[in-house]
Amino acid sequence: MKSVHQDHRALRHRTAAALAASAFVVLAVSAPTSFAAEPAPAEQKPLPMATVDALNKLSGGPHAGFRANHAKGVLVAGTFTPAKGAAAFSKAPHFAKSVPVLVRFSNATGVPNLPDADPNASAHGVAIRFQLPGGANTDIVSISANDFPVATPEEFLGLLQAVAQSGPGVAKPTPIEQFLGSHPAALRFVTTPRPAPDSFGTLAFYGVNAFKFTNAKGVSHYGRYQILPVAGEHALSAADAAKAAPNYLMDELPQRIAKGPVKFRLLAQVANEADNVNDPTAVWPADRKRVELGTIALNSTPKEQVKAQKALLFNPLALQAGIEPSADPVLLARPAAYGVSYGQRAQ
Repeated sequence: MKSVHQDHRALRHRTAAALAASAFVVLAVSAPTSFAAEPAPAEQKPLPMATVDALNKLSGGPHAGFRANHAKGVLVAGTFTPAKGAAAFSKAPHFAKSVPVLVRFSNATGVPNLPDADPNASAHGVAIRFQLPGGANTDIVSISANDFPVATPEEFLGLLQAVAQSGPGVAKPTPIEQFLGSHPAALRFVTTPRPAPDSFGTLAFYGVNAFKFTNAKGVSHYGRYQILPVAGEHALSAADAAKAAPNYLMDELPQRIAKGPVKFRLLAQVANEADNVNDPTAVWPADRKRVELGTIALNSTPKEQVKAQKALLFNPLALQAGIEPSADPVLLARPAAYGVSYGQRAQ
């Protein structure tokens, strides 16, 4: 079994979560080549700003025009078609009628040129914008992991700070070793194998935060999103990952879409009464009921990738009637931090 000391190397490169563009999406954070403990700031920054600053520091940023996390991505478009039973689960408008979608797939970290097969690129991210009648939008932001390393935004900042203070030459136990030793969910997150996917079209994504879904009759259930590839889940072997081109994921998805729609099933995993709906580190048992919400069919790739991606600010709390946030503090903290990151890249 790996020691905590070995695990800190993985965490230094492959930690964390995206408090970037508009939600706390889990990302890997790529560390700089050297670390130095920083003196305590003379004035405490607001938590959203401090978190984005910490993410930028670990990625060697900020990188002009890019997100503080999930910096490298590809934007595609298509249609969401609701399942027959979706409206019985939630009265949200996109569960009653087909709508266009914009979908951004991304690598973890704030490094814009990170090779796609680099272990630090996982957990990968997906952000889905449902374009509703009348100009309204609603978003889903998820990652290719079914849990989050910490339970609160304050712990997340502590995690990032521990990484930044734990470079070579730091006395042991290092801050990150201490953090992992006292946060088993974070240790589990960084030691979970995440092989490089064959394609974004063969990678499963999960919502680590719960939402309250209510139908027209007022019946409510808490659930978490699952976004599962219709083509099945497929990963590269270690040998193939070592030979993969730096941009193979970003290049392959548009090529796959040009041959035919790339489809995902959107489901909600429904919580039981005993399940913790406010803790993103809590993994719900696999035997929980799942409700089929619909199918996402991706069929085109916008040409103006850089411009379009820079302008998009995904916000998982921009919700329609029929969907409400849980009291998960990580979920509720997303918009402010995403706003900070958006403001930086928009400059």
